[in-house]
Amino acid sequence: MANSKINTLVIILSLCMGINVPIAGAASLSINDSVQMALERNNSIKIANQDTKIAASNLKAAKGANGVSVSLSSNLSGSDGAMSSFEKGNSNGISASIPIYTGKKNELNIDNNEANLLKSQLNLERTKETVRHDTIKAYYDILEAQQNVNINQESVNNYQSHLTDVQNLYAGGAVPRSDLLRSEVALSNAQQSLILAQNTYDINVSTFRNIIKLDRAESVTLTDGFSYTPVKMSLNECLDYALSSRRDAMSAKLDLDIAKNDIDIAKAGYLPTVDFSLSTNWDKQPLPSSNDYDYRATVSANWNLFDSNITRANIEAAQAEYDKAGYTLSETLDNIDLEVRQAYLNMREAEKRFNSTALAVKQAEEDYFIATEKYRVGEGIILDVIDAELALSQARLNYSSAQYDYARYKASLEYAIGVPEGESIDG
Repeated sequence: MANSKINTLVIILSLCMGINVPIAGAASLSINDSVQMALERNNSIKIANQDTKIAASNLKAAKGANGVSVSLSSNLSGSDGAMSSFEKGNSNGISASIPIYTGKKNELNIDNNEANLLKSQLNLERTKETVRHDTIKAYYDILEAQQNVNINQESVNNYQSHLTDVQNLYAGGAVPRSDLLRSEVALSNAQQSLILAQNTYDINVSTFRNIIKLDRAESVTLTDGFSYTPVKMSLNECLDYALSSRRDAMSAKLDLDIAKNDIDIAKAGYLPTVDFSLSTNWDKQPLPSSNDYDYRATVSANWNLFDSNITRANIEAAQAEYDKAGYTLSETLDNIDLEVRQAYLNMREAEKRFNSTALAVKQAEEDYFIATEKYRVGEGIILDVIDAELALSQARLNYSSAQYDYARYKASLEYAIGVPEGESIDG
């Protein structure tokens, strides 16, 4: 029991000091460890990987449609009648065929399936980037929530200490009962804030577990903390980077290429198709012999002269899909531009808050010390103490928020411009 209490005390003190101490039986995870675990376990990546395999198989099928096709046939027959005796027979055949000309339909289908395979690979990489971003954000959410719990706990401790002083002064007749009541209300309010902060922390931990697929019964200890690294890239540099790196923009461009090919595939309905085939047939025996065979080579052409405007309708639909793909690409590029601007400006705003709130915390600590000491010697009023504690707590929360907002927005900027795994915009 004693060791348990000591361990708990060490953990609380270390959290207040911004130090993470591993707990026995806990998963000690850095940001990189967490990202790697998520990349290995997250189902979204597994689903995207299966899509890549499906696209690769579809490409093989499309290429096969332009190759040689071999078929074997066999027929058994029997006949009987009043004027004839029962007769039985069989016929067999084997044929091979290859398309000579399809109006480039097969070739365009192969091109489209190659583009779809590349799209699936791009989607897989973007999915990994999404999981990486979500993991980093969830990691920082826990760190901020943990720090906010510490801040609110210290606020409760301050109010409790102050209430003890007020109770002693009230017992000696030095302060009115209104001071005691107000101190009790202030403590109760601080306790409510602590409960809310603890709940936020628990929710953030659950979210983190779900992303990295960590066992629900396993404790979590985060070994990384906030580290300020300035970003020197300008907004225009980030925008240029995004245009050349975003996987979804590349995928949208491929959709436009596929839609253009689909128009030509639809137009192939106006063109003839030409096939070459080679076949042999034989009767009344399982295999052909020198006395019973029939070899035939055939070049066949087929040209549909009238199909009730089906081809025309297919061309119109393909043209509409092409226009749609063009609008989608334009919208994707606009959204990327907006995402980069928002992430960049939010990061810079958080950076400014981070630099300005550090001084405010020191000033609030000094103001709280002065207010409490003046109240103890009877030179201050209860309202000054409560206001000073509120200001101190808010300043610390603002500083914590600015820290982790900067960290999250920096991660969001990397995600928005499409920084690949293993790279960073630091420096």
